[in-house]
Amino acid sequence: MSQPLAERLRPRTLDDYIGQSHLVGEGAILRKMIDSGRITSFILWGPPGVGKTTLAQIVATRLEVPFFTLSAVTSGVKDVREVIEKAQNSRFFNTSSPILFIDEIHRFSKSQQDSLLGAVERGIVTLIGATTENPSFEVIRPLLSRCQTFVLKPLERDDLLKLLDRALTTDVELKNKDITVSETDALLRYSGGDARKLLNILELIVDSEGDRKIVITDDIVVQRLQQNPLAYDKDGEMHYDIISAFIKSIRGSDPDAALYWLARMIEGGEDPKFIARRLVISASEDIGLANPNAMLLANTAFDCVNKIGWPEGRIPLAEATVYLATSPKSNSAYLAIDKALSVVRETGNLPVPLHLRNAPTSLMKDLGYHDGYKYPHDYPGHFTQQQYMPDELKDLQIWQPQHSPAEDVLAQRMKNYWKK
Repeated sequence: MSQPLAERLRPRTLDDYIGQSHLVGEGAILRKMIDSGRITSFILWGPPGVGKTTLAQIVATRLEVPFFTLSAVTSGVKDVREVIEKAQNSRFFNTSSPILFIDEIHRFSKSQQDSLLGAVERGIVTLIGATTENPSFEVIRPLLSRCQTFVLKPLERDDLLKLLDRALTTDVELKNKDITVSETDALLRYSGGDARKLLNILELIVDSEGDRKIVITDDIVVQRLQQNPLAYDKDGEMHYDIISAFIKSIRGSDPDAALYWLARMIEGGEDPKFIARRLVISASEDIGLANPNAMLLANTAFDCVNKIGWPEGRIPLAEATVYLATSPKSNSAYLAIDKALSVVRETGNLPVPLHLRNAPTSLMKDLGYHDGYKYPHDYPGHFTQQQYMPDELKDLQIWQPQHSPAEDVLAQRMKNYWKK
């Protein structure tokens, strides 16, 4: 049986690789590592069909080292240890470490991830992990600290068009057919930045048309996909579009729409922890200081989902969704931290004012450390004015309060304290 189109077109070299120019383009960080012949362990984080597995295979081929693969869905701790032992036996003196590629590493349990630590730390294997979930949440901290994280993006329109042209002109089967693509909007829309999905849709349409002249239009794409609902998976375009609609409905204070999108995710089999994490982010980003209780409720919903799972987990998720959607909104904390980060990047490591430094030794005291510091609790109202910013930034205001009953109270308190 012929291989699927997506497999036939899988790139074998970086020159054939489409997309992710920020990582593998000329002068990009991952390209430099590969060209140097020395790579460190890293995790590829991105949506399905953007080239994570392909990139790992290209790295192994380019470095000419043994390549071992594990799937987190089917492998246990025993499998991990067996692969590590094989990798150790296959390494020769002064050669690069074998590569261990783990697909869907976010599905590995803590004990499975723990079993990798020693081999990664000692260089027995170079780990390349692939995940569609945020590694900060799904990969244990000791393992994450030993790996770089590279973020892969959905393929852009030009990338998808380039891939489409390559399929039609170079594929061993398609290049011999009479195929004309007169419209591409539906192809690109349904692919959602997923190369595999684009090729699967193309293959589905070509197969359904037989050997006659094929003209691909938007209407034909829509018709064929309606007849074949499994031609694209719910974890690609829908996964990202629906969570976006969910968060925007909460931000826009529409509890009905937010509940509708929540129900769509539940019915679609979405991971409840993914939904709960987004609620925590929304509580801090979109509601923030206007209602600090939103963060507490969202975090509690996250804990409840972890404890009780489906189907009862839908109830705390719904409670948090309605509460967040109906809460007053403020993004002042979100804007403030981004502004603070921008200031730090622009000004560098400014010195801490002497009066704010601790003075545990006599030498530090002689140098003026801690000299002049005013302990706020020694003053009426537990406050006294003094400088906390570096000298160069002493007049800078980063947090800009927004108008809501709760935040107005905070703003007035700061005005009373600082008289500005």
